[in-house]
Amino acid sequence: MPSTPHRALRALLALCTAAGLASVAAPAAHASAGTGPTAVVAMGDSYISGEAGRWQGNSLTNSGSRNGTDRAWTGSAYDPSRVYGATAGGCHRSDTSEVRSAGPIATSLINLACSGATTKNLFRASQGGQSYKGEAPQADQLAAVAAANDVDLIALSIGGNDLGFADIITTCATDYIVWYSYCHDDQQAEVDARIDGVMADVGRSVDEIRAVMTTAGYSSSDYRIVLQSYPSPIPRAADNRYAESGWARTNTGGCPFWNADSDWARDSLVPQLAARLKGVATAKGVQFLDLRDALQGREVCAKASKQVTATVPPSATSSEWARWIDSQSTQGLVQESMHPNAYGQQALGRCLALMAARPTGNQSCRNTAGSGPSGMYLTAG
Repeated sequence: MPSTPHRALRALLALCTAAGLASVAAPAAHASAGTGPTAVVAMGDSYISGEAGRWQGNSLTNSGSRNGTDRAWTGSAYDPSRVYGATAGGCHRSDTSEVRSAGPIATSLINLACSGATTKNLFRASQGGQSYKGEAPQADQLAAVAAANDVDLIALSIGGNDLGFADIITTCATDYIVWYSYCHDDQQAEVDARIDGVMADVGRSVDEIRAVMTTAGYSSSDYRIVLQSYPSPIPRAADNRYAESGWARTNTGGCPFWNADSDWARDSLVPQLAARLKGVATAKGVQFLDLRDALQGREVCAKASKQVTATVPPSATSSEWARWIDSQSTQGLVQESMHPNAYGQQALGRCLALMAARPTGNQSCRNTAGSGPSGMYLTAG
């Protein structure tokens, strides 16, 4: 194990990096990894920070615990800090976030991700990175983590906000509810216009992480980076349990999207983004975790899942694993919509745990129908 002076040097180098003083860093050979408790670190945006971890399935009941789905219910009021801790109203790092749900894969499970973050919130401040929600850029936070821990794996989910995921969802829902028109044609054009630049910034995010780790004294073989894609929170049209016409998808299911737009999102947008992220992972020499099918059959409005009611309790084996769109804004925050909920995050945590045991190669993570998060499994690809 490294000596105490090495640990002190690593801490000093990390502080210099955070302060934008990389020019004073000593050569990496003068420091070494392996000091402190082992750690797995999550970085990026809402899909890995734990947004929507407040919820266990979706229920139409608007009072009390919402049939047990609302984990923020205290018995007399709602306290989101029960789930998000001090980050309630901010980064929304939930107690069921992917890294927190991964189990004993390291001594420390550290969540630096922040809901709403873009690549610019990950870059070091000295390299143009921007603080977000009162916190320093994530790469600068990583510097301190790398100095105090023996970081084994860094899981990264980034690029969705750069691409405008929230705007796409809002536009598609509005086109269904208000305008009775499709969104996929114009939104595909928007995606195509942005995606090259987004992928370049995702690649730069990987470079920023590597720069921090090198400055902290790690060699490339001391740790792994796993870049992951995004799961689809809505099903294909054929898998939707509500008819396309009428108001059931909006007022009952919370999935207000046309069939054509649902199929586009599930079979075009999500795969396109996954393929491009895999390309970045390959180009940067990091592992790729494909999550496009992780919520298959567990999406909002999926035929294979059920809403929670007074007689159908929350269940990891039968409830939906993603947060619906609360069109009436009667439950929690709208920003939680279309994210993996507590069950979905536990499932993604299982994916991360399985990935941690695979030191090489790209993997896809899927669920087993009728099973809870423990039924997640990997396939090569």
